Amino acid sequence: MNILLIGGGGREHALAWKLKQSPRVEKLYCVPGNPGLASLAECVALDITDNEALGRFALAHDIGLTVVGPELPLTNGLVDHFTALNLKVFGPSRQAAQLEGSKAFAKGIMHKYNIPAAASAAFADAEKAIAYIQEQGAPIVVKADGLAAGKGVVVAMTVEEAIAAVTMIMQDKAFGSAGNLVVIEEYLAGEEASLLAFTDGFTVAPMIAAQDHKRIFDNDQGPNTGGMGTYAPAPVVTEAVRAQVTREVLQRVVDALRQEGIIYKGCLYAGLIITEQGPKVIEFNARFGDPETQVVLPLLNSDLVAVMEACVDERLADITLEWANQAAVCVVLAADGYPGSYTKGDPISGLDRVQAQGAIAFHAGTGCKDGRIVTNGGRVLGVTAVANDIQAAVAKVYQAVSEIKFAGMQYRNDIAHRAFNRK
Repeated sequence: MNILLIGGGGREHALAWKLKQSPRVEKLYCVPGNPGLASLAECVALDITDNEALGRFALAHDIGLTVVGPELPLTNGLVDHFTALNLKVFGPSRQAAQLEGSKAFAKGIMHKYNIPAAASAAFADAEKAIAYIQEQGAPIVVKADGLAAGKGVVVAMTVEEAIAAVTMIMQDKAFGSAGNLVVIEEYLAGEEASLLAFTDGFTVAPMIAAQDHKRIFDNDQGPNTGGMGTYAPAPVVTEAVRAQVTREVLQRVVDALRQEGIIYKGCLYAGLIITEQGPKVIEFNARFGDPETQVVLPLLNSDLVAVMEACVDERLADITLEWANQAAVCVVLAADGYPGSYTKGDPISGLDRVQAQGAIAFHAGTGCKDGRIVTNGGRVLGVTAVANDIQAAVAKVYQAVSEIKFAGMQYRNDIAHRAFNRK
């Protein structure tokens, strides 16, 4: 069949790489794609928010399955539009995607249906939000309600920091209309982890737990980013924790949405913190994580197309996911200045030598200039390696990273450090 993949980052490169392994795939198209994806798919220059144009393309090219990568097309109703055109599409509807698109909506569902999460309150008025912070004290967490490219969250260690965050989000409009509402949450102590799952709106099939590294510098220092690297499996998510999260978080939220009249199909991402009282939800995402996808999918032995079709057709209960008994590590190579303003257009060398090290370089923010691959985003590449255990995967991935060069390249040297500390 012909498949259409929506998106153009590292997550989509990893999805394309896995989709192409299926014997079901005849032709893969990607909108808009990137230079790395171009070796796997035909890249098409369309706007990912133009539902009408995407629908016309899918009908004209006999697309049998569309896979939506980023959150924006989901909250923009792309799945609803394709469903109305009788096109198969993997991803949640606009209503279901509110689980990511509105933190206040997600919190409302969690509180109503007893899904373990931080205590919180939502405010449309900055003065009321500040009064609440002064009453609660710090540390405390301030979140923009809407989509903010993974950057609309401030973990404030002082009341002053929290108030500054409210001012930045609500009054300075650092994230535009995403900050019309803020959610103030209690600070939870513990180790973070991500557990993604496939779901058809009834059955939930969890993937292998991963752990992201959000801070820009080693030892979790510096500002938050979209993610500087990840590894799987994350040992903090024991079999007992995984079973508890599947039962009390993933299955419960899918059932809750169904009770609200919403059938959630696609990938459901639970961002967790493992506290002394047990796992609690930090946030939900309505799609594959980035860079979690880059370590989870290389460990999946099952045919991804078959799994996605089962989600769309509400027969996921018939599928058994098969996983490699291995470990995967991804190190993100970022541009100079990221997560602030960064340079673009710097030539990248050494990509041809990564494969020789047994690793994969997933393109996240690259472009083409005069026939050369150049930097074109904050997170430029995600280098991933798979091995029999975390230690071997770490050694393998950093050997591959050492082959790549571009001006101002920055990356963390301690990806998977918590796994080592735990061992």
